[in-house]
Amino acid sequence: MHTLDLDLERIARAAELIDPVFLDSPQYVDEQLCAALGRRVLVKVETLNPLRSFKGRGADLLARELAPGTRMVCTSTGNFGQAVGYAATRHGLGAEVFVPAGISQVKLARMRSLGARVHEAKGNGVDEAARAFARSHPDAVFVEDGQDPRIAEGAGTIGVELLKAGPIDAVVLPVGDGALITGVARWLKEHSPATRVVGVCAQGAPSMATSWRLGRAVGTERADTFAEGIAISDPIPASVARMRVLVDQMVEVSDAQILRAMRTALVTLGVVPEPAGAAGLAAIAAHELPGAVVATLITGANVDQGLLPRLVSAP
Repeated sequence: MHTLDLDLERIARAAELIDPVFLDSPQYVDEQLCAALGRRVLVKVETLNPLRSFKGRGADLLARELAPGTRMVCTSTGNFGQAVGYAATRHGLGAEVFVPAGISQVKLARMRSLGARVHEAKGNGVDEAARAFARSHPDAVFVEDGQDPRIAEGAGTIGVELLKAGPIDAVVLPVGDGALITGVARWLKEHSPATRVVGVCAQGAPSMATSWRLGRAVGTERADTFAEGIAISDPIPASVARMRVLVDQMVEVSDAQILRAMRTALVTLGVVPEPAGAAGLAAIAAHELPGAVVATLITGANVDQGLLPRLVSAP
């Protein structure tokens, strides 16, 4: 049994400290969405903020605890890099974000506009390049999404807000590095233990689901999915250990199912999620999940413009 390092008091405190622009995101039951999915669904939209994603919660909580002038160094495919850039600028810090070459131009431009200095790395050397940079600069600290408990605790404020809606039988969340699901689940398991926590991975990037089932971090050679926000190939052991304690079920969805869920969100909610942001909806549509009332998140809306024609024409 993993000794949980996610602190309930810190999550409660985070709900008072985090930049209000990220807190109390809309959550509601949309009748058209319920009809499309054939069940009662509470949806929480985490896209109406300067980052268009939930990542600002954890990054802001972490940044406020660092010394002024510190350079936050991280790797990202887009949303966490935006969050680090925004939080660093707000708290008088620097942001050095290392990204794989060829990532979404939408996310790349947004990272830079939010104050991040972006470094593109070729091949599989992104993580090592970021760590080497942090080691060689005394004012730098390497920040790993999914590793640092403060990032998960910031995401845990979503659990605080969800329970304000009343009893929820299951919460269905996309799983990337695991910070979101472990932070939310930590709060739910304490305050609503009957609520089932379900994680969602892409079929083309199943390493987190596989790791959860086996009880240890199991990597894959590469991820093959257009849902880059959950395209994990090298799970973080600490995150997997937390998930083993807090997550009740893991499911997988195909890219085709995600694309249909994106269209469902567009037609019913008027929201255009990025692929990872629609994974929860895809899982509810594709799997027989327990409970009369199921909640999920639209976690991000930084969709690549090249995907829009496919979205509009999706069946």
